[in-house]
Amino acid sequence: MDQTLSVTELNLYIKNLLESQPMLAHISVRGELSNYKIYPSGHHYFTLKDSESSIRCVMFKSSADKLRFRPEDGMGVTVYGRVSVYPRDGAYQLYCAHIMPEGIGDLQVAFRQLKEKLEAEGLFDESHKKPLPRFPGKIAIVTSSAGAAVHDMIRILGKRWPMAKILLLPVRVQGTEAPAEIAGAIRYANEFDVADLIITGRGGGSIEDLWAFNDERVARAIYVSRIPVISAVGHEPDVTISDYVADRRASTPSNAAEIAVPDCREIADLLDAFDLRSSQAMRKRITALWDRLDFCSTRRVITAPTAAFDLRRLEVDRMRERMSAAGEKQVSRCRQQFVALTSAMEAMSPLLVLTRGYAIASSEEGECVRSVAQLQKGDRLSLRLCDGTAQCLVEDTKRS
Repeated sequence: MDQTLSVTELNLYIKNLLESQPMLAHISVRGELSNYKIYPSGHHYFTLKDSESSIRCVMFKSSADKLRFRPEDGMGVTVYGRVSVYPRDGAYQLYCAHIMPEGIGDLQVAFRQLKEKLEAEGLFDESHKKPLPRFPGKIAIVTSSAGAAVHDMIRILGKRWPMAKILLLPVRVQGTEAPAEIAGAIRYANEFDVADLIITGRGGGSIEDLWAFNDERVARAIYVSRIPVISAVGHEPDVTISDYVADRRASTPSNAAEIAVPDCREIADLLDAFDLRSSQAMRKRITALWDRLDFCSTRRVITAPTAAFDLRRLEVDRMRERMSAAGEKQVSRCRQQFVALTSAMEAMSPLLVLTRGYAIASSEEGECVRSVAQLQKGDRLSLRLCDGTAQCLVEDTKRS
């Protein structure tokens, strides 16, 4: 008689059967991601499909935390894991331990995704980049103390600009702890204002070796830094997220030291050139002033200073004569006008008529008498003659 199994027993039997197959215990499957979801628990659930079939997949949080890129729907990937059955649902699924994007590595995908994200937020904008100080007094180097890069930078900085004080903030530049240490050192330099300029970077290596400088935490620490930052990661072809965010990108750590400070020998040559030009300009100016002095010393105003006063005295005398002549002429003109006006007034004067035998009669009130109608017998009159007055008594009036 056939053995009767419960549903749970059947699912467990199939689960054990599948897990006993070596091929299904370590398998890689290629397909396209679909319906990708991340649950609050941190587990990732999705479907892997091709043109004809699909399979349910799960990646637990412990494996998902190791992902260096963000899986997206429609992305072609190769999934590594094992096939088993979830007894509760009786459905088999692929338990994923790792996901690798097709065509390019997961680091390239992670780099592209983070670059697009930060660029959209404006972290790469040129308007945000700060100018480097021309003559930095203090320089902070955020890198590994054991690498050759730091020794090259210190040597070049000391040779080019020995006046600068160099502060090394040692950090790990590789490994999972490196991004947090680099970001923390940059924040420390800003919080305590330890430098005028920050150089962060490391020597060359693979993309995995340089990956700490592609971390979002480092990029945001550089972006918010009040102190200008030079990014010097790897060699010339190597480009990291830090290079895009930093205020200045250097092709190598040695190049960063050359960018950070001027060459003191060039500054000395420049100062010598300025000194020479200044001396030449001063000598030229002094020569011009001497020539001007010689020219002025031969002028008459210097050799005979009173001559100018003599000339002015002559001009004053001429002016005085002209003013005196003009005054006399004006007085003569006024005198002639006065005589003419006086003659005219005398010709019109009523007193002149009196000399011809006429008289002017006035009443006692001083009113001029013009008619006999104004007089009565017994009135007293005053007669004005050419040489005096006479008092008269009216005895009679007669109208003519």
